[in-house]
Amino acid sequence: MYYIGIDLGGTNIAAGIVDENGKIIKKDSVPTKHERGAEAVCLDMAKLAEKLIADSGIDRAQFKAIGVGIPGLANFETGFVYKCANLYWENVEMSKIMHTVTDLPIYLENDATVAGLAESVAGISKGYDNSIFLTLGTGVGGGIVIGGKIYTGNNHIRSEIGHMTFDVHGEECPCGNRGCWERYASATALINMGKKAVEEDPESLILKKAGSVDNITARDVIDSAREGDKTACKVYDQYIYYLAMGIVSLIHLFDPEIIAIGGGVSGAGEFLLEPLRKEVYKHVFCADIGYAKIELATLGNDAGIIGAAMLGK
Repeated sequence: MYYIGIDLGGTNIAAGIVDENGKIIKKDSVPTKHERGAEAVCLDMAKLAEKLIADSGIDRAQFKAIGVGIPGLANFETGFVYKCANLYWENVEMSKIMHTVTDLPIYLENDATVAGLAESVAGISKGYDNSIFLTLGTGVGGGIVIGGKIYTGNNHIRSEIGHMTFDVHGEECPCGNRGCWERYASATALINMGKKAVEEDPESLILKKAGSVDNITARDVIDSAREGDKTACKVYDQYIYYLAMGIVSLIHLFDPEIIAIGGGVSGAGEFLLEPLRKEVYKHVFCADIGYAKIELATLGNDAGIIGAAMLGK
């Protein structure tokens, strides 16, 4: 059997044919052009899925379902999208719209959740029953897999890991609360920490690499720390601490076998993992008994397509 996986992004709609083992057979994409409205985008996703099937040469009867990973909140069972902030969507009957073009079953999930599913099926978490996926980008997203199945929660709000309360008196978050973990552990958080640091130390290598405060990236901070800049090292150490403490909380709550880390910050590789593992070890309860491995996710941009496809399986 084969499945269609669709990764709905703010810029592009990426889709692929995926086999039972999570291997992508064929891929295609079209621009999202979200300014046209939700209905037009939903119709484009369905048309793209049908085009992939038609171009594949595979008997249509071999296709079981379409899965869609969305940057927002949706009900897996009804195909109803509650909210996609960066697409300016609210209360969209995605499955109903797509079914005007295709008769295949359609399943929806949050994009970070499907990425976590992908890693558990075909990536670094394959072979583990219980895993957590973290993506460190603009925010902190996550996917929780328990017993080989994604955890969606009773109200389908699922694993909004980035909005765990990290500091009850902390920074304001766009979600309306204060002190959410993503305000301290995302790439955005690292950038903001870097900007604040160079105000106090304008001679920092961070600013020299970036050229201006407004141009500072997470990579500028990481690379400057890698090169031994004192201010950058201080910022990066603080960031690692914040990231580690959130991971410790996840370990204490779920006791997973493995935690996979993706997103832009994961590009630091071992420079991220080595200090992170040490910091987690310092704080995890009864560390010597054993706790989750912390590894880098391996599927990259393909995770969204693979994970969405696997919703149908």
